[in-house]
Amino acid sequence: MSTSREDMIRVDQAGEFGATRIYAGQLAVMGDRGPHSAEIRGMAEQEAGHRAEFDALMAKRGVRPTVLQPFWNMAGYALGAGTALIGPEAAMACTAAVETEIDKHYSDQLDELEAADDDPELADMIRRFREDEREHRDAAFEAGAERAPAYGLLSAAIRLGCKVAIKVSQKV
Repeated sequence: MSTSREDMIRVDQAGEFGATRIYAGQLAVMGDRGPHSAEIRGMAEQEAGHRAEFDALMAKRGVRPTVLQPFWNMAGYALGAGTALIGPEAAMACTAAVETEIDKHYSDQLDELEAADDDPELADMIRRFREDEREHRDAAFEAGAERAPAYGLLSAAIRLGCKVAIKVSQKV
C-alpha cells in the first residue's frame, strides 16, 4: 500500500516526538544516577535532532502534525517513566522494543521511497535516522534489555503499542 509523503512525514515526526518524551520520562525517574543515564541522555539528544529536522520539513512542505500529539506527549512520558520505575533493564527493554519497530517502519518507508525514486530528501533523512535508531536498539540490548522482568511480555506490549501508534498517526 502506498503512503503519501505527507503521511510519512507526519508519522515520522510523531514518532520522533514520542521518542523524546519516552527518554524524558526515563530521565525524570533515573536522573543522572541510573546505570544507563548518560547513554539515554545521548539517545534523547539524537531523537531531539531528528524531531527538529522533521519539524523543519513539516514547515517547509506544509504538513500538519498529528492531532494526537498531546496524547503521544503524555503516553510517551508515561511509558518512559513507567519502564524506568521497573528498573534500568526495563528502560532498555523499552528502547529495544521501540527501536525494533522503528527500524522496520523506516525500512518499509525506504523501500517505498526507493521504488518510487521521487523524494530523495525524505529518503536521505529516513536512512540517516534509521541508522541512529538501529544503534539505539543495539545499545539497549547490550545494556541488558533482555534481562528486564517479564521481558517477552513487556517487549511485545510496547511493540504492539508502536504499531498502533504508527497506523493511527499517519492519518489522524
